[in-house]
Amino acid sequence: MGLRGRGLEVGVGTGWFASRLSVEYGVDPSPGMLRVARSRGVEAVLGVGENLPFRSNVFDYVLLIVTLCFVDEPAAVLQEAARVAKPGGAVAACIVPRDSMWGRYYMEQRRNNPFYAVARFYTVREIEAIMREAGLIVEAYSSVLRFPPWAEPRVEEPEPTPKGGFVCIKARRSQPLPRAALAR
Repeated sequence: MGLRGRGLEVGVGTGWFASRLSVEYGVDPSPGMLRVARSRGVEAVLGVGENLPFRSNVFDYVLLIVTLCFVDEPAAVLQEAARVAKPGGAVAACIVPRDSMWGRYYMEQRRNNPFYAVARFYTVREIEAIMREAGLIVEAYSSVLRFPPWAEPRVEEPEPTPKGGFVCIKARRSQPLPRAALAR
């Protein structure tokens, strides 16, 4: 998706993605997860996406990988991501869309899996709308998992479309941010 420069992963967890994608900074509310992220070379700090512990305008990009489905206020998280991104910086949110085969599959797992029981799945269009409210301009997509969850796993090249079981939505921060995004 062309994310370069100083990056932040919100909901960094153990740093698995950040360490593989060369994302330098991470934030997460779990001290135990942060210890693992730090051991993987991520500069990880304690915090929540709704109130990021960083100054405004410092990151070239902010990445949220399957984070929005586990937060209480996705709009506040995206507003904060826009705030800490530099003007013209990128915010990329990667989701399992509710209306995809994979989203429907994971929602069916809620009864048997405590991890998915607390997840709130969104459609790509819902995330796009929240991004726009945060002063972000959607500009690109990248998706994989175009085969069903019960099929034999296979390697896929990402496609620049919002159609798939795992979709990353890349947006650019507008200049200046709307008042609603600065109100936090």
